[in-house]
Amino acid sequence: MNEFDELLELLKEFKESQKALIAIGDETRQLIISTLLLSDCRGIRVGDIAEKAKLSRPSVSHHLQILKNANMRSVRKEGTRNYYYLDARENELNKLIKLFGHVNSIMKLVPDRRDNF
Repeated sequence: MNEFDELLELLKEFKESQKALIAIGDETRQLIISTLLLSDCRGIRVGDIAEKAKLSRPSVSHHLQILKNANMRSVRKEGTRNYYYLDARENELNKLIKLFGHVNSIMKLVPDRRDNF
């Protein structure tokens, strides 16, 4: 692949990952993602997330909506109860892994610039 095609592919990957990058860039959402990861595999309710993360329920709901818009969380309904979780099958994290893998492979091709100054 030539440099131009490499650049186009990298820009495409950044664009595809933009919502996920924004979603994980916020410290509160990082805390919620961590809470989701550490919950049992059945999922966790908003009130439980709020309690564990020391956040208000409206704040958790707001951030869960942003994570939903970024396709980073799923919900399982049980009657009137909603259980939130991260689903590896549908997750945008795979796009981020691909993006950062691509960035890493390009960086390995670049000479070390520290000694050139």
